[in-house]
Amino acid sequence: MCLADVNFGFGLSGLGIMEKINFYKMSGSGNDFIIIDNRKKVVDENDLPKFIASVCRRKMSVGADGFILVENADGVDFKWRFFNSDGNVAEMCGNGARCVARFAYLNGIAGPKMSFETQVGIIDAKVSDERVKVKMSDPDDLKTDYTLELKNSSLLISSINTGVPHVVIVEETIDHAEVVKVGREIRFHHMFAPAGTNVNFLSHIKDNIIAIRTYERGVEDETLACGTGAVAGTIVMACRIKLKSPVKVLTRSGEYLYIYYQEKEGKYYDIYLEGDARIIYKAQLWEDAWKDNC
Repeated sequence: MCLADVNFGFGLSGLGIMEKINFYKMSGSGNDFIIIDNRKKVVDENDLPKFIASVCRRKMSVGADGFILVENADGVDFKWRFFNSDGNVAEMCGNGARCVARFAYLNGIAGPKMSFETQVGIIDAKVSDERVKVKMSDPDDLKTDYTLELKNSSLLISSINTGVPHVVIVEETIDHAEVVKVGREIRFHHMFAPAGTNVNFLSHIKDNIIAIRTYERGVEDETLACGTGAVAGTIVMACRIKLKSPVKVLTRSGEYLYIYYQEKEGKYYDIYLEGDARIIYKAQLWEDAWKDNC
């Protein structure tokens, strides 16, 4: 079926004009998102993954790393549904969480301090102008320094779940890391099947500063930043060389993410992610945004 033939529930008016969907384009340290207020169900569930994948196409549509729906919830300010650019659901996204918090504040959905529901639990956030600090879920499944066999080599890796699964590879420098080639092989490695994993390449710059590059599953490419990846890299490095909180994480966009945490007897908790949440523009989706040329 051609997406142009799919009715997403927005209906044609008497003039034959498709209703338009208001959205914000936002960026958290270079990780970009389409965010829609869906509390009144303006987005139809019919063929939703295809719709999301279509509007997240770069050059052919809005383009984004992720897609966020803000919806009603009991006991908190709102809930979100987060999707990667391929249309599949993702449990958590740190940069997306910061962006949706600022979106909610600017649109009167929540105050500057808020809580919202995600698949990994309730997330607390605080908005200060264009900067947002969110409390992340406690990580689990931390495994450090073990060997992973690849097709033509082996790598020393660590792994952790910071809301979503991450592999961390520590290198002296990441400037020439084969992020896409190696990252893609690890992302689809049988050790992490069936869900797959995100893959981070990390280097220690000095003191409490690290640099990171991330291959994100669902985007299937390197992104300019990854919040849960920054947390994953920070915890792995804190475990290895006892970094002091807060840790500054230099992303590929050139922006820094700040990771705060507590540690006791090898357990890491009270983890916060802080960084920018930029409004790129506010606009409307037309039907052309999700049509296929077929």
